[in-house]
Amino acid sequence: MATGMFRRAIPRASSITRFTLARMHASAAEAQQVEPKAQASTSLKTFSIYRWNPDNPTKPELQDYKIDLKECGPMVLDALIKIKNEMDPTLTFRRSCREGICGSCAMNIDGCNGLACLTKIEPEASASTITPLPHMFVIKDLVVDMTNFYNQYKSIEPWLKRKNPPENPGKENLQSKKDRAKLDGMYECILCACCSTSCPSYWWNPESYLGPAALLHANRWISDSRDEYTKERLEAINDEFKLYRCHTILNCARACPKGLNPGKQITHIKQLQLNA
Repeated sequence: MATGMFRRAIPRASSITRFTLARMHASAAEAQQVEPKAQASTSLKTFSIYRWNPDNPTKPELQDYKIDLKECGPMVLDALIKIKNEMDPTLTFRRSCREGICGSCAMNIDGCNGLACLTKIEPEASASTITPLPHMFVIKDLVVDMTNFYNQYKSIEPWLKRKNPPENPGKENLQSKKDRAKLDGMYECILCACCSTSCPSYWWNPESYLGPAALLHANRWISDSRDEYTKERLEAINDEFKLYRCHTILNCARACPKGLNPGKQITHIKQLQLNA
């Protein structure tokens, strides 16, 4: 009886073996079919990035990097970080918050100034060109010298100035909701320099023209009901170059990543100068 059971088990084992081998061959064939599909699903995009190294001061050049967008985040900053981390650690650029708050990652992307962290990668375009902010001295790669820009901002004295002591010493200087609303569209500026470096007048007179960003902040303090140096502030910028180099081209409004309109604020300053 045991011998009969052994004989009956042999064909069953053979059937199982044949079935297993057939499944293995089928799995191999399926893998060969799936692999080309996986390759076809990649989405390669070329980023042409401005490169210049002060330690090797040759002519600046554009260097190409190809990235699979399927393995990258949606923003230009994601692509730059991926390139730096995985392809070329020498690539240099500024970045910090990744939320459009700090203004560090300002650069020119496909001909338009903007923040890399807020600019989406265009998957339809085969290539994107990334360069530093225009008409600025380049320190390295995408990093520009912001010294002149910050000095101009400092020159307008961007802090509250009062001639009389506050009514309640040690307390806040209060203002009405209506007066507070006058500061909307100005206090949100993050000093990324996208506006100033998009302005032709700033390109031509960067040393003497304050530029859209600094003048926007000047108007922010001129318009503040708590500030008591309005007349002095107006007199300080009432200059042919500091203020009146603005020709209302409004590139600044188009370039601002926060949706502000510096040209509108400069026009307000000019109107106040006429009425002064």
